[in-house]
Amino acid sequence: MIGKIIGASLGRRLAGRNSQGQGALVGAMLPFVARRAFGPLGLALAGGYVAKKLWDRRSRSRSGAPAV
Repeated sequence: MIGKIIGASLGRRLAGRNSQGQGALVGAMLPFVARRAFGPLGLALAGGYVAKKLWDRRSRSRSGAPAV
């Protein structure tokens, strides 16, 4: 509920004076779209980041460099 209110006010500001309510509607839908679209994408990016860190740590330990 609070996310919709904040999104609507943000959308209204982005749309300006000539929006006639369209900016508020888009802003209210923004949290829903962000949850649906970026949930799996964010999880995949976080998993890739962790895998890269583990890969780098393993590479450093094999090369004899001190682990950080």
